[in-house]
Amino acid sequence: MVGENIQRIRKFQGITLHVLSERSNVSKAMLSQIEADKVNPTVATVWKIARGLEVDIQELLEGAREPKRIFQHDRFEDITTLDTEADGVQIHVLSPLSMVGDLEMYIIAFEEGARLASEAHFPKTEEFLTVLEGAVRVTAGENSTDMKKGDFITYHCDIDHTIENLGNTPAVIHMVVRYNAATGRI
Repeated sequence: MVGENIQRIRKFQGITLHVLSERSNVSKAMLSQIEADKVNPTVATVWKIARGLEVDIQELLEGAREPKRIFQHDRFEDITTLDTEADGVQIHVLSPLSMVGDLEMYIIAFEEGARLASEAHFPKTEEFLTVLEGAVRVTAGENSTDMKKGDFITYHCDIDHTIENLGNTPAVIHMVVRYNAATGRI
């Protein structure tokens, strides 16, 4: 029954045995045997698999007819705002805390002349940035570009990088940070 539950949830999420193996730190061969009900996994192994699937361990042990679906609405006034050392920069965290170190989403507002400098993230981490209002300059290592409303950029941010407001009006960006799955979560 545990093997069937794992396979059902894995397929529902559209992930391969290889991906689940990386996420759970359980070998692909062992996962295959568990799904085929050829071995009886330890509770510790089931717990690792549950973490890899991002489900409660009870869902694997007891099963459910359908995996729980997420439908979460957060009002802007309830979204977490981070304090920064950079004057004139407000960072609104859109993504849930459970996604930290995996996929993070932000709305970042820059007052006139404000600048946000960031140190290098984990290897192969990427940022995806869309300018919603105003104009900004994005610099990553030796690369730099000026952007205006509607422009989109993606870049590796595993090097020092900055975003600065170029205009004489406020600027607002939407940013997604995607961590490389091979580096693991923080």
